[in-house]
Amino acid sequence: MRAFIDVTGKTEDEAVSKALAQLGLDRDDVSVEILERAKSGFLGIGSSPARVRVYHGPEEEIPAVPEVKAEKKPEAKPEQPRREKPREKTPAEKAEKRVERKEDRPPVPKAETGQKVQPAPVQELGEEVDDEKAQAIRTFLKGLLEHMECSAEIRVYQPEKGRYKVILEGKQMGALIGRRGETLDAIQQLTSYSVNRSGGGRVRVQLDAEGYREKREQSLQHLARKVAGKVTKYRRSVTLEPMNAYERHVIHTALQDVPGVTTYSTGMEPNRRVIVAYDRTKV
Repeated sequence: MRAFIDVTGKTEDEAVSKALAQLGLDRDDVSVEILERAKSGFLGIGSSPARVRVYHGPEEEIPAVPEVKAEKKPEAKPEQPRREKPREKTPAEKAEKRVERKEDRPPVPKAETGQKVQPAPVQELGEEVDDEKAQAIRTFLKGLLEHMECSAEIRVYQPEKGRYKVILEGKQMGALIGRRGETLDAIQQLTSYSVNRSGGGRVRVQLDAEGYREKREQSLQHLARKVAGKVTKYRRSVTLEPMNAYERHVIHTALQDVPGVTTYSTGMEPNRRVIVAYDRTKV
């Protein structure tokens, strides 16, 4: 079987962190199964720590056990050696090939979704707007970018009522995007807060640079289907890394119609995570 360790901690996240420290691995290199959730008890009485099982090492080792057992049964008959040749081509190997083919099927819709995601937003943006909210967005961003010593052209669109799409164009946009879009998210939150506190109705502000949002969405869809394949194959839950509300929405949407899989969120912001779990009722 695939190697694993059981670790306890005050919370599930703390237990996972301890396991990663012991193994010297990153979160993406392991699969996590929550064995027991933490209980606070009353005044410390009856409390119990969280216990998780962290799997690591090659994933191919998991299905290897039943394959060996299936082959040992016919080998126990030495009097019929001629039957060994056809047994190598028996349904065991054919079934394995079928399983591999089924596992290869989920990536097919990836290409389809990937082709649909990119061109659609560009066509729906329309012309730039210059109403009161758009002017407030430009004014705030110009001041913020000057303070950050960054230069970028600010384009504001209104794809639908109550939602403004802001595109930053220029050189060296990586500094404005940040690691996994953290800087871009922070600028978006500040802009939204500044624009909405002035009154005149609340609007939603979406900020993007170099098409990062679309690329990130495609990456999350790919991750979602990859994890779903593992969950249905090994019938174990997988906890993803912390994500913001929008990224969690992308994961939930990508897997809502996938057979054998259900998703839900756990934890508190900013460490709220998506758990992809096996669901027999959807098989």
